[in-house]
Amino acid sequence: MHLSFLIHNAYGIGGTIRTTFNLASALAERHDVEIVSVFRHRDEPILAPGGDVRLRHLVDLRKDTPGYEGDDPEQERPATVFPAAEGRYKQYSALTDRRIAAHLRSLDCDVVIGTRPGLNVHIAQQARRGPVRVGQEHLTLSTHSAPLKRTLRTVYPRLDAVTTVTEADAATYRKLMRLPGVRVEAVPNSVPAPAVAPADGTGKWVVAAGRLAPAKRYDLLIRAFEKVVAQRPDWRLRIYGAGAERAKLRAQIDKRGLYNHVFLMGPANPLDPEWVKGSVAAVTSSLESFGMTIVEAMRCGLPVVSTDCPHGPGEIIDSGVDGLLVPTGKVDAIADGLLRLINDDELRKRMGREALARSERFDPARIAGRYESLFADLVARGALRGSLHRTRGALLSNAFRTKDAGRSALRRGRAA
Repeated sequence: MHLSFLIHNAYGIGGTIRTTFNLASALAERHDVEIVSVFRHRDEPILAPGGDVRLRHLVDLRKDTPGYEGDDPEQERPATVFPAAEGRYKQYSALTDRRIAAHLRSLDCDVVIGTRPGLNVHIAQQARRGPVRVGQEHLTLSTHSAPLKRTLRTVYPRLDAVTTVTEADAATYRKLMRLPGVRVEAVPNSVPAPAVAPADGTGKWVVAAGRLAPAKRYDLLIRAFEKVVAQRPDWRLRIYGAGAERAKLRAQIDKRGLYNHVFLMGPANPLDPEWVKGSVAAVTSSLESFGMTIVEAMRCGLPVVSTDCPHGPGEIIDSGVDGLLVPTGKVDAIADGLLRLINDDELRKRMGREALARSERFDPARIAGRYESLFADLVARGALRGSLHRTRGALLSNAFRTKDAGRSALRRGRAA
């Protein structure tokens, strides 16, 4: 099959970019795969896709290059196709409307896959007839605003399929969106095996990673770790990531006197070498659309103590086997979960081995196989539908010809 992904900006860094590149690289081992980035703002991508995946762009935002289009007059005019309720709306314009439309009209492929709601709207409205149209949901339906949900409910029936990263979100789509004829499937994100040896469970480090954003609730993790330090001052916490909460978290660490135990490490890429320095991973989010960092830590051999927040963690962690799920927002529960693994070397190491083994189900080859089956079914369904349309058209045409021939014979009989 020829598969074409449409992504916001493949030259940045983020979960959607990582998982799209992972999936595309795995699919490229058996299929012809391209990634089309709406924007390009640097010469080379930070997270380059592997294999034979082709990468191209529609709008060039690289300043001081011959192709720079940041000052194109159409950039000043608002987008009318990309939905105004979508979070990235301000970055889109009449220029992106035109470029995306031209791309989708000319696209010759078997399957076109959008990777965010605004791009899925473009695909639903503008992709030419022929390719299977798939819209991926990398967040959750519940996080979208009411106006955006109304837009998706109106437009998504033109898609062939919507994929979510959790079964819980797929159930929400089926219940609330009313998408007759649209296949809704849950396919988790993929995470490749790390290129480093897994953690051995002896390092006295708890590791967390992700955006320093309110939803990650690192303030709770710091408070919980204060309780950990009271019992086990030989253990320390590293938090990797960047974001608006950094100064606030830094002040919290200093105020609680944890500057020798809790460290804000900044972003790291790749993160695998940092995971394996630790023995326990921590996730304290109030909401996760999936939980990429959970899988990344497990693939490095770390058991994860995670809040049982909506969607992702409960579908990844088998609590008590390869990690621990604790109540969301409860400092004491987070601290107790961490201490349970910190104080029991054998339990920690056993859960780490289980995490390593069970996380193989998220390997890109396995996830690509699930997508491959979905795409093949949709392509076959489209071919069957096209064949039925052609057969129906031929039958109607024959019927009209027969009817016309009968009318002509009747007219000739009357004339005689």
